[in-house]
Amino acid sequence: MALHRKFDALMRLKPDVAVISECANLQRLQDRGAGEWFQGDPVWVGDNPNKGLAVFTFNGYRARPHAPHYPTLRYVVPVHVEGPLPFNLLAVWAQNASGGNTRKHQLGPLRRALSKYASDFLRHPSVIAGDLNNNVIWDRPGWRINHMAQVAIMEKLGLVSTYHELSGEANGAETVPTHYWRDRKKDGPTYHIDYIFAPQPWLTHVKEFQVGTFEDWCGSGLSDHVPLVMEVGLAAGG
Repeated sequence: MALHRKFDALMRLKPDVAVISECANLQRLQDRGAGEWFQGDPVWVGDNPNKGLAVFTFNGYRARPHAPHYPTLRYVVPVHVEGPLPFNLLAVWAQNASGGNTRKHQLGPLRRALSKYASDFLRHPSVIAGDLNNNVIWDRPGWRINHMAQVAIMEKLGLVSTYHELSGEANGAETVPTHYWRDRKKDGPTYHIDYIFAPQPWLTHVKEFQVGTFEDWCGSGLSDHVPLVMEVGLAAGG
């Protein structure tokens, strides 16, 4: 939250495309003096004007909402990214426990979105990125929201977790957390729940992949999450 106070930290990452959870809507950001940051038209979805999901673009990239968009999937938004390397983006802030959802009985928003968009939107070069609020450590036999069930669907679509493919670590055995929960301390509860799923062929063109450090993001008071940053050296048609 409070992106207007954190924009300089975001820009130090030099993003072309940024997926931001718990982000105020565009009017609120403009009211707080953030209007000059916007390049093109950011995409924002949500019910709470202080806390939604946004996609920002920079450096010649633009985001265009895909139609149809299913508003019942409140914080999963399909976006066409146009620019030097065009691709489809499914931005995610998974509200796995909202609306009476239970991990045992319901699919969860990402699993439902994969079903909605698998036949058309995700058949083109696509990235799925954001806060999935999930990890295999919480999977249980027969639960519909199991993380590895989602991973299997994405793999069938040719999308793989960049962190796991490049690190060689197994799901559930991540050595680098993305979320410093509750206490916001390095030795407190930590989880790996933020992901970038990208096309398998892109991995050979990844120039840099990093997970933000506790010191830069949590220890400094910016957030309880750290960013995932992926730089891909691909040209259009590559």
